[in-house]
Amino acid sequence: MKVLVFGKTGQLAMELQRRAGDAVLEMHGRETADFSDPAACAALVAASDAGAVINAVAYTAVDKAEDEEALATTVNGTTPGAIAAACAAKGIPFVQVSTDYVFDGSGSAPFAPDHPTAPLGAYGRSKLAGEEAVRAAGGAFAILRTSWVVSSHGKNFVLTMLRLGADRNRLTIVADQIGGPTCAADIADACLSIARQLREAPEKSGTYHFSGGPDVSWADFARAIFDEAGISCEVADIPSSDYPTPAQRPANSRMDNSATEAAFGIARPDWRAGLREILEDVKKDQAGA
Repeated sequence: MKVLVFGKTGQLAMELQRRAGDAVLEMHGRETADFSDPAACAALVAASDAGAVINAVAYTAVDKAEDEEALATTVNGTTPGAIAAACAAKGIPFVQVSTDYVFDGSGSAPFAPDHPTAPLGAYGRSKLAGEEAVRAAGGAFAILRTSWVVSSHGKNFVLTMLRLGADRNRLTIVADQIGGPTCAADIADACLSIARQLREAPEKSGTYHFSGGPDVSWADFARAIFDEAGISCEVADIPSSDYPTPAQRPANSRMDNSATEAAFGIARPDWRAGLREILEDVKKDQAGA
């Protein structure tokens, strides 16, 4: 299977390249795909002979989006919609990655895919716009909502904790936001599997959740990172109110993954196993530096 992938250097795009297996990837990074130009991105789909498309591009600067909502909405909303329409015109499936930020984070129960959306900020609104545009395109699609993405590259919580924990004896970490850390490698595997299955069974189109388990607070996730990495750094719990940010984060990012397993046979991944793999990759990178 040949897959057109939007993105080249982000966490998900890099893992797609590493885990492609027998899939042939046509990668489009910033030099060939301008996500502020929806028509240009749609044209790349029209010109390709790929049998499926995966979007690994997103405007993810959550706080900055509060001041750049128009740009965030183009990148996360309008352009994915144009890509989805181009895929529909060719009769090929499209996999779009979305986020837990489309919910308001209320309560403590895991959010099901059909739970009413109510984003708290510009980033969540922009991703929700993308979901709506993809659904409206009318083709075979999967919207895969995920959360707390981590890997051995890019900017993410694991790498930040490794850096800060090596320099400090104590860190204060938010403990009242709960969710599922999700390894980019697992998301890549899921996207590739879903793209293959949608080619054969487009009736599986829909919105799905995919997040790592078990659910955990940021503070407890930090403790797990330090324990696994052998770093002696104390973690002190603080409430979100002690760490104000321009954009409000969901307090509850738990997501119900059961529909994804039922439709595609993809089980909820264990982030603890993924964390060990990330730390091994980091060690290898450091040894080769």
